[in-house]
Amino acid sequence: MAAIKSSFLDKVLGRIGRLDTEGLHTVVQRLAHERSFLETLFNTIEDGVLVTDDSGRVIYFNQAVSRLIGLPPDREDLQIADILPEVDWQKILRADHTGGRQVTRHEFEIQYPRPRFLRLYAAPLNDETKTGSGVALILHDATEARQKTFEAIESERVQALTLLAASVAHEIGNPLNALHIHLQLMERELKKLKPDETGSKLTSRLRPKIPAPETGAAGAVGKLEHYLSVAKGEIHRLDYIVTQFLGAIRPAPVQLRLASLNQIVEKTLELLRPEIENRGLTLKAKLAANLTATPVDATQLQQVLVNLIKNAMQAMTTGGSLTLQTGETGEEVWMSVSDTGGGIPQEQINRIFEPFYTTKKKGSGLGLMIVQRIIRAHNGRIELESHVGRGTTFRIWLPLHERKPRLLENKKS
Repeated sequence: MAAIKSSFLDKVLGRIGRLDTEGLHTVVQRLAHERSFLETLFNTIEDGVLVTDDSGRVIYFNQAVSRLIGLPPDREDLQIADILPEVDWQKILRADHTGGRQVTRHEFEIQYPRPRFLRLYAAPLNDETKTGSGVALILHDATEARQKTFEAIESERVQALTLLAASVAHEIGNPLNALHIHLQLMERELKKLKPDETGSKLTSRLRPKIPAPETGAAGAVGKLEHYLSVAKGEIHRLDYIVTQFLGAIRPAPVQLRLASLNQIVEKTLELLRPEIENRGLTLKAKLAANLTATPVDATQLQQVLVNLIKNAMQAMTTGGSLTLQTGETGEEVWMSVSDTGGGIPQEQINRIFEPFYTTKKKGSGLGLMIVQRIIRAHNGRIELESHVGRGTTFRIWLPLHERKPRLLENKKS
């Protein structure tokens, strides 16, 4: 396929030898104007545009490239392999020397100047000959699109989880209740087998002496009581998991009322303070003064704080420090829960909100999923920062104003 050439250049090149000084001056001005126009055009688009020569040296890039990969606008003599080492540039440059219409696509992540997911399209500049003349590159920021894909996958996962729960949750709850009732009946019968020490002392003079129960029988009763206690504890834990499960898949709609995050934090701390003190933890509350009231469901946000605070307590040993903070920006309010525990390894952070994924021995893996669901229902967001050996911070951002539906104007014809 023949390349599309500029009609202006065709005309000029055909008579370049016959142009006088004034004609050449006019041609240069016209070319400079076109270059300025194209420069402005390339700098207005959001995608990054780079051009390299046949050796991989960058000879042009627009402003979007500086924004996407942090390349200073005044840098020169740069090699594309040094700028984006994640890509196999040798393969792309070989395609340039091979010639023909070949478009190469790559997807990769970068961490500087901030984490992004980029799509790269690379095509040789010369599609007719087999002599390399450079490569044109387009960088597209696909971070938001990828995030939407992940959210869609997560939504499908939750829907599948909901269907599963609808068929089994009720059936699990019924036998659990039956087991709990029968364990209580067994506990009552065991109490009847224990000797009544008080009664025996009061009536010892009125009745003949009865040999004391054998030590083996008494020991067996004690062991059975211990086994029953363990079984009841495990049933309570299963009941808690089922309750959390149902709470995760059957979310109650948020009831938004104006409230202060400080009041919600203080009420939650009042509830959990005895447990915090019993664990030997230091509590620090750094609540912003005159915090603006925001539309929230106070009950559900308290559930969020209880989950985060209990996770933080379980992550620390005696002497650890638990810090709760609140703050406000122009459009949002925030609250955070920080601990000085062991932190979360990087490979686990990406999975921390997945259902049934837990780092605790007896965790349900549903607490953080419920937290995330509640925050999303408030049109908020949750951030996680963790350093191994130093601790973890969960920060929740909530909008100051409730989002209202946008109505289209009814234009009269």
